[in-house]
Amino acid sequence: MKKRWKRFRQSTFFVKLLSWEYWPVYITNIPVIGIWLFFALRSRALFFFSAVNPVIETGGVMGESKINILNRLPKSAIPKTVFIKKENATVNTVLDEMVLAELSFPIIAKPDVGERGFLVEKIARQEELNDYVENINVDFIIQEYIGFPEELSVMYHRMPNGEPGKVTSVCVKKTLEVLGDGVSTVEQLMQEYPRARLQLDRFRKSYSSVLKTIPKNGELIELEPIGNHCRGTTFLNGNHHIDEQLERVFDKIGIEMQGIHYGRFDLKCASIESLKAGRKFKILEFNGIASEPAHIYDPEYPVLKGYMDIFKHWKIIYKISKIQRAKGVESMSPKEAYESLVNYFKYMRSAKA
Repeated sequence: MKKRWKRFRQSTFFVKLLSWEYWPVYITNIPVIGIWLFFALRSRALFFFSAVNPVIETGGVMGESKINILNRLPKSAIPKTVFIKKENATVNTVLDEMVLAELSFPIIAKPDVGERGFLVEKIARQEELNDYVENINVDFIIQEYIGFPEELSVMYHRMPNGEPGKVTSVCVKKTLEVLGDGVSTVEQLMQEYPRARLQLDRFRKSYSSVLKTIPKNGELIELEPIGNHCRGTTFLNGNHHIDEQLERVFDKIGIEMQGIHYGRFDLKCASIESLKAGRKFKILEFNGIASEPAHIYDPEYPVLKGYMDIFKHWKIIYKISKIQRAKGVESMSPKEAYESLVNYFKYMRSAKA
């Protein structure tokens, strides 16, 4: 009986059941849909949110182009980035573009449209680049790999009426790691760590050689460099870092982002202190309306409080949309929303083919 209970406690189902951060999106989004409809009724416009970031496709709910957004950020704040059209993509053309951009391995490759780490890969050598170029079916981005040790998600908004911007969420990301004991293999270490255990099937398919290695006693092994929740990254509540100094840094960036008023910066920095000083940081991505205040996925953060925070952020979206509409910025029509949805699903099918 004890063995059965132990196996059950170690099962993927049990780990996910106890942590709402792992619950399926179609379940966790049920209250979010209710919140959206509440503010849609107040706005008398179902897709009111699209007026908040009018220069981003759908305001940043789905189908937004990463390169379109990156081009609106200060060049000094983003990694060296190359946009590759799939129709022109060969390994040689990508390598030529990398030379022109002064990019060298390792690099990050990601589709121009995507979310939650979809098709994002760290590529260390040309052979891996060959595989990526051959297998991807959509336009993609090659980006400089940023080796700064701290990775954050920072939620920011700026009212269109000229008020100073506000940072409303800071999430500190801790990528997936295991600590060696000099005896156990990586696979055995992952088995003992619930968060890592959820990634075992993926590692067995793609990184089986890593699983057989035995780290030294006290050696910390980073298993996944991509800071996405679906890849095992732990999201920690960093809201205690919010202050005027941090807000000034993002206000300086936000002012340059014409037509964008709300979203989340995903970035890396040398330290939070250096970020607040406005140096030694790079913005990897900016996500619009669909982005969440990621601090709510801290394993210690209560579910109810998380939904209260989501409500507060939708209220901000609603307030910005009201100002935008008073300025004559129109939200998406139902027809435009339907076309965006159809195009998005068509894109995702082609990307997964």
